[in-house]
Amino acid sequence: MSVNFKVIFCTALVVLTYNLVSAQAVKSPFTTFGIGDVFGSSMAHNQGMGGVGYSQPQVLFLNNQNPALLPYNVFSVFQAGIIAEDVTLSNGTTSGKSRGGNLNYLALAFPLKFRKASTAIGIRPYSKVNYSFSYTEPIENSNQTVPVSEEGTGGITELYWNNGFLITQNFSVGVSASYLFGNIVESYDGQARAENQQIGFRVGIKEDTYAKGFQGGIGLAYTIDSLTKKNHRFNVGFVYKVRASLNTDFTTDLYTINALSGDTVLTQRLSVLNGNITLPATVGFGISYGRDRKWNAGIDITLQDWRNFRSVNKDEEKSLTNSWRIAAGAEIIPDIISTNLLKRITYRAGFSYEQLPFLVNGNNVSDFGINFGLSIPAGRSSIDLGLRTGRRGNVSDNQLSEQYWKLYLGLSLNDQWFIKRKFD
Repeated sequence: MSVNFKVIFCTALVVLTYNLVSAQAVKSPFTTFGIGDVFGSSMAHNQGMGGVGYSQPQVLFLNNQNPALLPYNVFSVFQAGIIAEDVTLSNGTTSGKSRGGNLNYLALAFPLKFRKASTAIGIRPYSKVNYSFSYTEPIENSNQTVPVSEEGTGGITELYWNNGFLITQNFSVGVSASYLFGNIVESYDGQARAENQQIGFRVGIKEDTYAKGFQGGIGLAYTIDSLTKKNHRFNVGFVYKVRASLNTDFTTDLYTINALSGDTVLTQRLSVLNGNITLPATVGFGISYGRDRKWNAGIDITLQDWRNFRSVNKDEEKSLTNSWRIAAGAEIIPDIISTNLLKRITYRAGFSYEQLPFLVNGNNVSDFGINFGLSIPAGRSSIDLGLRTGRRGNVSDNQLSEQYWKLYLGLSLNDQWFIKRKFD
């Protein structure tokens, strides 16, 4: 496949994907906290193993989780991914469904010096906010109630540049630089009443948060060949993302909406605040063991203390706690050189258990999921699939729970795009 055709194909894929899934993220009440639900950096092939990837050097896949492992990509690689979700929310007596999807990542990596140094650029969602509630509240000093609606949309996007360098045959280091930016809009409005009659307008408050700033990080990786058997590799990986401070503009508006037409008839600016959002540091550690292009198994641990989160809007700092995640997974390729396609497919499975950074009803929220996945090869390239099912929260502790299904679809294109051909 020519370079020009690949560029055209990838561009068309990105445009089509964006039009299909943008602004359709699944709704979740857990996205009301802080800057919303934080995405990880796992790609579709990692998701098949429960999100494992801090210590795994792979030739045909970009490592988005530890920049120190980039030198193992000997080809130029472009990867794109989307995610589709189906969530059933329950409070023990009633339930409701939400479906949606969004772009998961776009990334490009290529070697700067063969097997010595590589670089990668990409874009992915860092967090998402997408919720909608409707309920009634009592009116003070009255036996009447007023219908209330709360909505939130937006999130933070991450544009990143990673670089990896092989220092010795076994030891490599990596550095990452990210530009985080995004807009979060949250509104609260109610239908006014007068003497048991609804008035023809709704009055509400809209809070608009726009944040932007930089974050850096490092990665380390160490591998040992033939630790116990010939051609077997033991790997250790470590990543650290420093605390980030994002410049933030926070505005509050009072608005009035015509209840019949839905048109906004009045908007009044109440306040404008400038400050910072502080994101906590992230620590990740992983180990893996396997045989290249045959099988591999690994475990990852991630820690992040959201009690250190700070915001211009102090309400966003409430009900946040420390979070941690442990994931384990494995993959196997029956016979990579077989003429039988089923034997050349990479099969994956894994699971993860996570304590989320939210406190709901005063209790921690846990997330347990089981993952399956595969990569269907097409030469050096592949179509990558990951499926995750699990439960977030529980009714007894948090008064609500989410039963979810997540489908990850990725495309990996490998080629020597930046190698100048020579002819004798």
